[in-house]
Amino acid sequence: MMRSPQVRNGVVETPSPSHFHSSVSVHKLRRFNILIVVFRFTSFCFSLASAIFMFTNSRRGSDLPQWHHFDAFRFVAVAGAIVALYSLFEVGASVWEISRGATVFPEVVQVWFDFGHDQVFAYLLLSAGSAGTSLARTLKEMDTCTVSNAFCVQSNISIAFGFAGFMFLGFSSLLSGFRVVSFIINGSRFNVQN
Repeated sequence: MMRSPQVRNGVVETPSPSHFHSSVSVHKLRRFNILIVVFRFTSFCFSLASAIFMFTNSRRGSDLPQWHHFDAFRFVAVAGAIVALYSLFEVGASVWEISRGATVFPEVVQVWFDFGHDQVFAYLLLSAGSAGTSLARTLKEMDTCTVSNAFCVQSNISIAFGFAGFMFLGFSSLLSGFRVVSFIINGSRFNVQN
């Protein structure tokens, strides 16, 4: 798909090859962007579910355990909420990029912003899930779960959703890492060839 040189103001201008994209490359780019949106949206859903399950994990009664009495469970709830907000922002930024063909921030900033924040928030979810798992096992060993089984089950579900959110944010981080490497090597977040 070649265009002929154009004449402007008496000067023959030949378009540079970087402005041409084959339809195959454009489709690959679109699939890549859609895959990122899917991973980010899935991370949003799991992180939000994790936060909601932990925030609503309270039983009536003064002698029953409450999620906010345990630091690890507070960490799980807040980490899930923070990652849900970040993932929602990134879904919006990805949709913007697909629809407009441009990034929200300048390209170099967007590439490093996505990669850095994907890493930080993925490890935030991982550490919150690990802390929550440790506490959940301790509560099970102390017979807290026999007194309030529903509390322990809902806590375990929240922790599992957090780990699932971590997994999909990790996949997103791999793709944003690919964008960083491509940007360093080619000067663009995608290596689109003819």
